[in-house]
Amino acid sequence: MTGRIAWIDCGSGASGDMLLGALVAAGVPLEVMASAVAAVAPEDVRLAAHQVTRNGLAATQVTVTGTDSTHHRTWSDVRSLLEAAPLEPAVRASALETFRRLAEAEAKVHGTSPDAIHFHEVGALDAIADVVGVCAGFVHLGLDRVYASPVAVGSGFVRAAHGRLPVPVPAVVELLASAGAPSYGGETPASQENVTLGELCTPTGAALLVIHVSSWGSQPAMRVETQGCGAGSRDIPGRPNVIRLLVGNPAAESRGDRMDGLPTTTQVVVETNVDDLDPRIWPDVLRRLLEAGAVDAWLTPILAKKGRPAHVLGVLVDPDRVQAVCRVIFRETSAIGVRCHDVRKHPLDREMRDVTLTGGSVRVKVASYAGTIVNAQPEYDDVLALAAATGRPIKDVLAEAIAAVRNHLEPNESFVRENG
Repeated sequence: MTGRIAWIDCGSGASGDMLLGALVAAGVPLEVMASAVAAVAPEDVRLAAHQVTRNGLAATQVTVTGTDSTHHRTWSDVRSLLEAAPLEPAVRASALETFRRLAEAEAKVHGTSPDAIHFHEVGALDAIADVVGVCAGFVHLGLDRVYASPVAVGSGFVRAAHGRLPVPVPAVVELLASAGAPSYGGETPASQENVTLGELCTPTGAALLVIHVSSWGSQPAMRVETQGCGAGSRDIPGRPNVIRLLVGNPAAESRGDRMDGLPTTTQVVVETNVDDLDPRIWPDVLRRLLEAGAVDAWLTPILAKKGRPAHVLGVLVDPDRVQAVCRVIFRETSAIGVRCHDVRKHPLDREMRDVTLTGGSVRVKVASYAGTIVNAQPEYDDVLALAAATGRPIKDVLAEAIAAVRNHLEPNESFVRENG
């Protein structure tokens, strides 16, 4: 991994306004988020940032004003607003996904469908401001990966549009559980053992975490460039009611994790063992995984428990596409769980070249190490198409493509690896 990362400290929960404040404190211009909100909100909505203290800790609080509209919008209404707004594609995509997850969680816990219920929390203008503003802020930071601590959710009861609800409210439980996010009630000061904490994590805050966070746990090894504290509206005795956002770069890998002359990136391997799927389905599963953003996907035959023949499905994917890949696995296969682990990747420099052959042309992927070409591989689909068009054997087209790329090398290039 070569880009920036962030870690979110959710020890006092999470809400949309807390995340807005943390992003501003971490260096995101307020105007970046305000402009995105203005592009979506059908009525005048304004964002303002000011400094506060929470239990003696300085923090930034972002307030959203102009949100006292009585018009309750459905998920379908909000989706239409987002799709029509002139937003950056990345901001629109993450805002749509946040609202989708939020609407589906609310619908599930209330026993209806997302498009059939008026979500007062989802449709309110302040929720639109929180979600769109936070999504715009994260896009502005240009992070490769976001980590977060376990989420403090609070205790007691809260008054909501649907009546008095226990804390954590059902939608928060559903959202965090769907992402496998760890949560806990939150410590109560020893001197106030009978005091409940109230709602620390809101549904909007939980949805924003679920969409942006790819790994949960303690702070990863990183060189912190900046930190931002975003304040909640309450000042809770005995604890700072803030969310912290640390932004920086991954700590340098150990010598054994580096490869001289090559960049280092971090990707995720998603695996699952499957022993009861019709094998005719596998080619389509692999195709759908690649369409979902997988870098590579493969099957490994194994002998599973009870002597059953089975396969290990493996998928190499960028961190931000893990959820999309898992959705394909669970929808298209009989898998009931996955294993995920980070891997370091050292990619060679590569480029695509067009080479002219008898009867047409094919693309050849050329890989180089330290300025020297070490591999050249024709794109097999191109070879198949040319062989079919000309009636030539596939092996002849392959051999001609390899020879052609050698002939097209510049004088200062060399090719040190034999290919056949």
